[in-house]
Amino acid sequence: MTTRYAALLRGINVGGHRKVPMPELRELLTELGHGDVATYLQSGNAVFNSASDDEKALTTALERAIHRRFGFAVDCVVRSGPYLRAVADDCPFPADRLEARQLHVTYFSEPVGPERLASIHAEAYLPEEFRLGDRVLYLYAPNGLGRSKLAEALGRPSLFKDIVATTRNWNTVVKLVELTRD
Repeated sequence: MTTRYAALLRGINVGGHRKVPMPELRELLTELGHGDVATYLQSGNAVFNSASDDEKALTTALERAIHRRFGFAVDCVVRSGPYLRAVADDCPFPADRLEARQLHVTYFSEPVGPERLASIHAEAYLPEEFRLGDRVLYLYAPNGLGRSKLAEALGRPSLFKDIVATTRNWNTVVKLVELTRD
């Protein structure tokens, strides 16, 4: 039996740096023994089937293979299709009534407790808001991520220095759910 996964690569193909061409990423995932490999956009989203049920092992193998192939480290988060569906279903904001540019999900490599974000005074950023979920943070930014002061505060390296965090807009969240359906 196989499971459908998404691999979320952090910080590639931005501004001409850390280039990972999607055809080469698909080839790499296939070489790792995964099936039905596909990519979405150029920003580091891949889906694949695997007989493994160990997301951490899949992540480590992919990160090592990327480093060997491209010569630089790329942080990754690998999550199963059912997990991605649960993240979308559990969204605390009215996703069906918002523009995709207003809603983002940050996927974490490990659980994040509220104590980690205690220094963020959420009321100072209203109407922007965030909520924690299962290894994710949901961000509502009515004027988009690029203008979000809350996103800037949440992006401080000291908040998540020991875990991988990678953000996707709502359109990508929904598309990854679609691409990982069994």
